[in-house]
Amino acid sequence: SDKTGTLTTSRMTVTKIYLGGEVFQPEPSAAVKGNAGYVRLLSECIALNSQKTSRVEHKPGANPEYFGNPTECGLIVFAQEQLAANLRAIRDDPQFNYEEPVKEFPFSSARKKMSFVHPLEGGGFRVFSKGASERILAVCTNYVNIAEAGAAGDVPTSELTDDLKARIQADVIDVFAAEGLRTLSLAYKDLPADTDVAALDEATAEEGLTLLGVAGIKDPVRPEVPPAIERCRKAGIGVMMVTGDHISTAKAIAMECGILDDKGTYVAMEGREFRRRVLVSEDGDVINQEEFNKIWPRLRVLARSSPKDKFTLVRGLQNSSLFREYRADPAKFVAEHGVHIYPDRQVVAVTGDGTNDAPALSKADVGFAMGIQGTNVAKTACDIVLMDDNFNSIVQACMWGRNVYDSVAKFLQFQLTVNISAIIVASVGAVWLTHSPLTAVQMLWVNLIMDSFASLALAPEKP
Repeated sequence: SDKTGTLTTSRMTVTKIYLGGEVFQPEPSAAVKGNAGYVRLLSECIALNSQKTSRVEHKPGANPEYFGNPTECGLIVFAQEQLAANLRAIRDDPQFNYEEPVKEFPFSSARKKMSFVHPLEGGGFRVFSKGASERILAVCTNYVNIAEAGAAGDVPTSELTDDLKARIQADVIDVFAAEGLRTLSLAYKDLPADTDVAALDEATAEEGLTLLGVAGIKDPVRPEVPPAIERCRKAGIGVMMVTGDHISTAKAIAMECGILDDKGTYVAMEGREFRRRVLVSEDGDVINQEEFNKIWPRLRVLARSSPKDKFTLVRGLQNSSLFREYRADPAKFVAEHGVHIYPDRQVVAVTGDGTNDAPALSKADVGFAMGIQGTNVAKTACDIVLMDDNFNSIVQACMWGRNVYDSVAKFLQFQLTVNISAIIVASVGAVWLTHSPLTAVQMLWVNLIMDSFASLALAPEKP
């Protein structure tokens, strides 16, 4: 299952943020708000380095309404409420040419960051970047240090040393992630006027950046998800969470949902480690099925995953031979490994919302696409569209699917009992009594009346 929007509400909110060398929860200090240049840079980075569809509408007496990417909407709300930023005015400023930036490096699951290049009024260009915290932090050489005194309007910066990077990683990013927050870093850099922007590649654009801040974004778990996952477990359905988030964030969310427990029965793994162990070559398609079979019974969280990981997971589960070894005695597997598996071919259901999820959705036995956030490609590749993007709807689908199967089985059992009995009576009577004890009208009565009442009795049974 995907995390965002399926297990969670997809209402992103910035609850903690690292700015100018300090952590705030989330309202910045007077020193940060008082530096007009820093506030302007933050506001511009949030407003300009985002998809054009991302916007927030405020209505009196109601929560802000998100449109577009929920993560970007969470940042927009932070800028509006905590920085008093007029993002509409920034986007409409003709110097930035927001609708058509001079260069764009869109987000991808492989890069886990995105950048836009905008012209400056006084000449030159400015690169705004945001993405996975560790990816952005790795390419930053400076950071905004609000403790450094600067002239009014100037943005005070200091060198971002390797030691300081390590401290930010340990004391900010890892702490945010352990609290279940999605971490996102914001950065920028200026380019001279003679830069050949047309020839600018992403590696050059995204090096030597200045770190503006690290946002910790909360995506609350849907209240109905933990009991739904418990129902899945009791029904023999194993739930695996596949996400692009930091592994600490993923584990915290999984613990909150009930996918992981305190006993250490199940494990979480990063996509990079998963690919290293189960693929013969990391950029290939051949699965080491023996190694995969060692991993998947306990694997419940796959973090920092790529779109290909989900497809590999589906393919490996469908090809798993563990059920053949333990089919005769599934209790033996439980005793040896402490986890439950279905003693038959693994039936795999997958949720997805993006275009990159289409191969996994079509490969799975049952593909669920998101009806609200899902792309048209995902909806075309799937078998079922979830109109509310809610994991609980999947549980309801499983419940009613099993109910239909049980009702059909009961009806067939009834039919076979009645009809075989009628055939035996007719056949034995014809042999021993030279004529059938049941007339044609009586046989017709058995078939029409008994079948109809049986259908009416068994079909509406509740799960």
